[in-house]
Amino acid sequence: MALLDKPKVGSLASKMPFGIHYSWVIVVVLAIVQVFGSSVFMIAGVMVPPLTDADGAFGFGIGELSMAIGLYYVFSAIFAPITGHLGDRFGARPMMLVGAVMYGVGMVALGFVTELWHFFLFYSFLMSFTASITMVPMMASISGWFRRSLGWGVGILWATGGIGTAILAPLIAYMLDTMGWQQTFTLVGLAGTGIMLLVFPLIRSKPADIGIRPFGVASDAPEAPPKDRAVEALRLKVFNQQIRGTKAFWNLPIIHALGCAGMGIVLIYVIPLAVEQGLSTTEAAFTITIISLVSIVSRLGAPVVAEAWGPRKVMAASLSIQALTVFILFWAHDPWMFYLFAAAFGLGFGAEWTGYLEINRRYFGDGPMGSVYGWQMTGAFAGHAVTTFLAGLVIYVTGSFYPVFVLSAVFSAAGLLVIATLESTSQVLIPDWEKALPAEARSNFVPGVAAGDD
Repeated sequence: MALLDKPKVGSLASKMPFGIHYSWVIVVVLAIVQVFGSSVFMIAGVMVPPLTDADGAFGFGIGELSMAIGLYYVFSAIFAPITGHLGDRFGARPMMLVGAVMYGVGMVALGFVTELWHFFLFYSFLMSFTASITMVPMMASISGWFRRSLGWGVGILWATGGIGTAILAPLIAYMLDTMGWQQTFTLVGLAGTGIMLLVFPLIRSKPADIGIRPFGVASDAPEAPPKDRAVEALRLKVFNQQIRGTKAFWNLPIIHALGCAGMGIVLIYVIPLAVEQGLSTTEAAFTITIISLVSIVSRLGAPVVAEAWGPRKVMAASLSIQALTVFILFWAHDPWMFYLFAAAFGLGFGAEWTGYLEINRRYFGDGPMGSVYGWQMTGAFAGHAVTTFLAGLVIYVTGSFYPVFVLSAVFSAAGLLVIATLESTSQVLIPDWEKALPAEARSNFVPGVAAGDD
């Protein structure tokens, strides 16, 4: 049996213990993928000290390295809508297989870096494509498994990713100190790919693949007949055309860009700042660990709160926390001050990027979300890219890390202004998008029954 063939797991889905819906198995599998997918950019700050150590094996300049990390985000911004569209077209299952293999190839290749152009190739280009595959279509696919409790599904997914990052950041820092660059990335790459391939047989692109309904849909609810590939492609094309006519489609990537611009500066430069203040690389890496651990609370809680009280409020609260807490760094000289900052900042960081699937559903209904989420991730990565380049320039000109943290607060605050322009989430913005489809392509079409012009 080919690896991409769909083994019959329908019986497994119908015999889950305690009546657990198979959508929660999908959450667990995707959470494991997120541990490694999100680690690709979360470890950027851990890599900066050894790569820029003048007495080390590399000796790269901070400006040159900032450019390389910035290009990682540029390529990620380019790849995000592409991988999102591919996820809509082909499903999460084949995308996960490609992402798992590429993770191992990319991380092992990163271990053989000796020149700056190697880092540009393996990290900026190859790992950006890998992260896009393992994050964008995987995250977007979760919407199709839930009609109820999407907030809990997304929250658990993001929270688990936070736990993984909290473990991987200090672990990789420790391995770099004790084992060296090549062995560290070789072991992490092979282990990550092995774990993802181990759970790969459990992944499915959508509930219909194993003959079940999404979580929250009654078993006796009318079921739309399956549609062929040509019809599904037409539905995807028309849906994407309709959402591009809304202001929310354009505003949400801008908000994500500004929010990620604010957080991205912190994630990359808080570790070098801490090392400059006298902390060891391992002590400084615990700043990222604490941010990740505290963010677990907001990663889990923010989607649930967003589902109950509204995603706009949650997004505004997260950016407010990001903007205000960054000023703690101006008085941070001892480890406990950096850890205090990390605990406060982590609450906003965890909530900033977890509400987009919920707000997408409120604005755009239950349509295919890969392309939508892909464009929002383009905004996120573009925000990281701009600020990484800008931050590197500011550090080069001023010789200080502190001005870039002012930029971080400014970008987060600007995101609040754009949130204020968003439409109400009380109703779907494109409730009648299927009217632009021929009758046979609509979800309520039944062969042999004449369709009225509604």
